[in-house]
Amino acid sequence: MKLLLATILLLIIIPGAGKAAMLQPEVIRVALQKGAESVRLDGNGVLVTDGRGEPLRLNFPLEIKRGRDGLFVNGRAVRGLIASAPAFVLVNGKGYRGIIECTHGDKGVVVVNELPLEDYLVGLINCEISSQWPMESIKAQAVIARSYAVYQKEARKNAPYHLESTVMDQVYEGCDIEDSRAARGVKETAGEVLTFGGNVIQAFYHSNCGGHTEASENVWGYPLPYLQGVECKYCIAAPSVKWEQTVPLKKIESLLKSGGYQVFGLKEIKPGRRNESGRLTDLHLFSAKGKQTVPAAKFRMAMGSTVIKSTNFEVRTVEESVLFSGVGYGHGVGLCQWGAKQRAVDGFDYREILSYYYPGTRLEKIFGD
Repeated sequence: MKLLLATILLLIIIPGAGKAAMLQPEVIRVALQKGAESVRLDGNGVLVTDGRGEPLRLNFPLEIKRGRDGLFVNGRAVRGLIASAPAFVLVNGKGYRGIIECTHGDKGVVVVNELPLEDYLVGLINCEISSQWPMESIKAQAVIARSYAVYQKEARKNAPYHLESTVMDQVYEGCDIEDSRAARGVKETAGEVLTFGGNVIQAFYHSNCGGHTEASENVWGYPLPYLQGVECKYCIAAPSVKWEQTVPLKKIESLLKSGGYQVFGLKEIKPGRRNESGRLTDLHLFSAKGKQTVPAAKFRMAMGSTVIKSTNFEVRTVEESVLFSGVGYGHGVGLCQWGAKQRAVDGFDYREILSYYYPGTRLEKIFGD
């Protein structure tokens, strides 16, 4: 999860979010699109209403576009649209279970998928890891994805949706990549979440920590007792542990400017301080106007989290480019997915895996049979 910034920091400081005893988390609302120029809906046996319960008789497929105050569906003006089907609705060619809701947004069509939480999790597994991994690592992923979703549902209970379908929350692409192993991992942990002090935790996770997970305060500036960072040598052999990128200075300068940093005539980048996990806390930029210090986490986001894969890297300026060589992939907070996989291979069950990466937490069943 796969790392999230301003929105997450806001959610971190909401007191009491995620109270286990107060939740009814069986249904979740996931934003699939937040500003699309157009959306295509199709499927078998699809029923469509205008959002107020009035049925719409339309020829499929549907082409949905934003109008001035509502939507145009195949050229017909409507205030909104809700679609459902016995199996799934196709949204831009991908299948989604539950209900699809399309509304008018400031930047385009907003598409929200409302569905049972457990169905959402089955569709999520193969987006975040592989269902071919050991079953105990799949179960661990199911629990933390459920915990994260339950927390966000409470924190965003007054918002139009609870989660985004991207790395801003959890990656989710519908039901097309569901399989029996993903379903088994979800079913065998049904209703189970991690709690701390009676509250469902913010179960952050990432792909590969590179040897040591990160404390939450080093990424978002806010400490959480169950996210203080632990040693993790289990991911060292993972294929994604080492990475290198060479980026021209001019490209870096342009990206930093787009990220809000006033950098002109960038000449060199040098590493700054490192924290106890070995990750950089800041970087020194040398430009025509002198030296500027930038937080490493913000530098990574400005550059792109798939370019600078973690903040645990070395940096060297070579002529007109900068060479970044690092380890790990992701923000490093919480569970290391590749580490969890190896721990499962080594014989640890999902309860042991979770207690290692989230020390002090409890596994609780808050709904289901």
